[in-house]
Amino acid sequence: MNLSELSLRRPVLAIVCSIIIIVFGVIGYTFLGVREYPAIDPAVVNVRTSYVGANADIIEEQITEPLEKSINGVQGVKNITSSSQQGSSAITVEFELGVDLEEAANDVRDKVSQAVGNLPQDIDAPPIVTKADADSDPIIFIPLQSEKKGLMQLTDFAENVIQERLQTIPGVSSVSVFGKRYSMRLWIDPGKLNSYRLTFLDIQNALSKENVELPGGKVRGNETQLIVKTYGKLTTEEDFNNLILREDSSGVVRLKDVGNAELGQENEEQSARKNNAASVFLAVVAQPGSNQIAIADEVYKRLDQIKKDMPADMTMMVGYDRSQFVRKAVSEVKETLAIAIGLVVLIIFLFFREWTIAFRPLIDIPVSLIGAFFIMYISGFSINVLTLLAIVLATGLVVDDGIVVTENIF
Repeated sequence: MNLSELSLRRPVLAIVCSIIIIVFGVIGYTFLGVREYPAIDPAVVNVRTSYVGANADIIEEQITEPLEKSINGVQGVKNITSSSQQGSSAITVEFELGVDLEEAANDVRDKVSQAVGNLPQDIDAPPIVTKADADSDPIIFIPLQSEKKGLMQLTDFAENVIQERLQTIPGVSSVSVFGKRYSMRLWIDPGKLNSYRLTFLDIQNALSKENVELPGGKVRGNETQLIVKTYGKLTTEEDFNNLILREDSSGVVRLKDVGNAELGQENEEQSARKNNAASVFLAVVAQPGSNQIAIADEVYKRLDQIKKDMPADMTMMVGYDRSQFVRKAVSEVKETLAIAIGLVVLIIFLFFREWTIAFRPLIDIPVSLIGAFFIMYISGFSINVLTLLAIVLATGLVVDDGIVVTENIF
C-alpha cells in the first residue's frame, strides 16, 4: 500500500498528517531569521593593535610584519591585507569559503599570542582579534542632534538612556555610540618640560603610579570591623594639575609647572554630521540569524517612547534602515507568490471548468510550502530573497503533482 492509496483509504489520517505538517511548518517559520540574502560570506578575521605615538614606519616594522609572519602559518588563509598608520595597525585575514569562522578566529588568536613576545613591550594593549561577517554590519543608524547641548552631553545621553533601552531588544547584538566622550586632556609646554629636565615618559610614569585606586584592607576591633577605602584616582582638573612629577632636594615639580589639565573631548580629530549639523550616531547591530524586520519594528517603537522623555531641544530620527530593503524585497517575492497561486487556480479552472477542482491547489500548496519552513529551520536556512524565490518555483511542482492526482481521480 503506497502513500496515495493509504490517503484515499484513511482520509482522517491524511488530514491529521497534513495538520501536523502545517503546525511544524509554522513553528519553524517563527524561528527563521529574515535577511536580504543568505549568509555565504567567507570567514574574515581582523587583528588590531594600538601603539599611540608611533609613526607608520615603526608600526609596519615592529608590529604589522611580525604578526603577518605568524598568521601566515594558519591553514585555509586565502589572503592577508594590512594597514599601518599613525598609532595603529590593522590586519585583515580572509579564509577560503567553507572555513568555520570560530575555528579560524581561534587559530589566528593562537598565532597572535605566539607573536606577542616579538612586539614592543610598551604597546597600549595586546592585539585584539575580532570576527567579521555580514551580520556584524549595523542595520540601523540613529543620529541625535541638539541646538543647545554639546556633543559630549549628547553622547552622555545616548549612552545612558538610548543605548540601554535599545540593547534589551530581542535579537540585538550590540548598540554602538559614535560621539564625543569626556576626557581629561593634558596640555604640556615642551619648553617648560625641558627646563625642568623632564620628559613625556616621566609624566606617563607619574600618572601610572599616582592615578590608581588600591585596596585599603580592613581595620578590625573587638566588636567592629571597618573597611578602609583609599581615594587614589585623580578626578578633577585640580587633582591632575597638582600631580607631582618629581620631588628631590631642588624642590617639587607639579604638572601645573609644565602645563595644565582641562576637561574636554576625548578625540578632537573625528566628527560626525547629519544635514550639515554635528551629531551623535547610534548603530544597531543584529545577532546572526535574527529577524531584522522584527528588530527594526521594535526599534521604532522604543524610539517613539524615548522621544517622549527627551529634552525639547534634542531631535532624533532614523538616518538609515537596512531592513527597509529587506522588507521590500521579501514583500515583492511574497506578492509574486500570491500572483502565482492565483494564476494556478485560474488556469486549472479554465481546463477543468469546475471551481471545486480549481480550489484544491489552495489546500495542497499551503501544506507543502508551510511544511518546507520546518525543513529550512532544521537545515539552518533563513527567509531571504533566494529561498522565497525557490518556494515560488516549488509552487509549480506542487501544482503539477496536484493536477496529475486530480486527473487520475476524475
